[in-house]
Amino acid sequence: MSLNVGIIGCGGIANGKHLPSLQKINEVNIVAFCDIEVEKAQVAAEQYGTDNAKVYEDYKLLLEDDSIDVIHVCTPNSSHKELTIASLDAGKHVMCEKPMAKTTEEARDMIEAAKRNGKKLTIGYQNRFRPDSQYLRKATQRGDLGDIYYGKAQAIRRRAVPTWGVFLDEEKQGGGPLIDIGTHALDLTLWMMDNYEPESVMGSTFHKLGKKENAANAWGPWDPKKFTVEDSAFGFIKMKDGSTIILESSWALNSLDVDEAKCALSGTEGGADMKDGLRIHGENFGSLYTSNIELENKGVDFYEGETVDEAEVEARSWIDSILNDSEPVVKPEEAIIITQILEALYESAKTGKAVYFD
Repeated sequence: MSLNVGIIGCGGIANGKHLPSLQKINEVNIVAFCDIEVEKAQVAAEQYGTDNAKVYEDYKLLLEDDSIDVIHVCTPNSSHKELTIASLDAGKHVMCEKPMAKTTEEARDMIEAAKRNGKKLTIGYQNRFRPDSQYLRKATQRGDLGDIYYGKAQAIRRRAVPTWGVFLDEEKQGGGPLIDIGTHALDLTLWMMDNYEPESVMGSTFHKLGKKENAANAWGPWDPKKFTVEDSAFGFIKMKDGSTIILESSWALNSLDVDEAKCALSGTEGGADMKDGLRIHGENFGSLYTSNIELENKGVDFYEGETVDEAEVEARSWIDSILNDSEPVVKPEEAIIITQILEALYESAKTGKAVYFD
């Protein structure tokens, strides 16, 4: 059995992640490409599409094709709800890029559309599929860390502000690094703790370095006039069972403690972090220990072992969930909690007050 896939949004994330990964799966035919800049869709179709792949400027025309089974939504955050619901209503399964939506209400509407149509919906949190994430998830599920009551979600860049597309546009994105890369770190932390019941949050956002002219940056200086989102955001998240999470996110911060899409955990039986590879630590027989987990599976000279592309593993897992009618690894009911927390952190930063959940 094979699946026909359509891509809506043929920009950076589609070309950098979705299309190369889907192309490697034998059961997938990428048959339709859509972008409001139709030239981008044409280029993507020539590189990744089937011989008879179609190109669209209007996504509604693409969705009229009954032969398409799956849609990947790879567009700015402000359009996630509209495109996802339209695709689900057209009878397609949907993978939507992270974050799920700009608001909790939008995300809730997306879940209702998936249930209404009996179709699968997942969100693109590919960092769950990294080898270190997969190992740590198994360890936490087995209870190796005991009751995990403290987590740290980190997504800190020293100077790596994305200057292309709409990343700096608050209206289209809903925010800056918090909703862009902080969302990955938060997803990992909640997933490892297996805790999706927030009680309250307190957040702070800063627009400091984004005001600087001719700043050092991985992708060249940004334009301060177009930099309408925060450059850093930090949050304190308290869960209903008392567990606590600290969230750090920044595209530009005067810090050498940089790490992206990483988490650290502390439990009653041990702790773990992703600082130096994957480290699991604790106490045995009255002494402390730290274990550095070897994930490369090397063993002989001149052979580096097999490398794992988390985006490819994510795509394979998603397609398998459709073919086998199983639950996707990233469930929309989990992704909506991330959106809920992020939305509340932005609200707290604006009001200077804690936000409490019902």
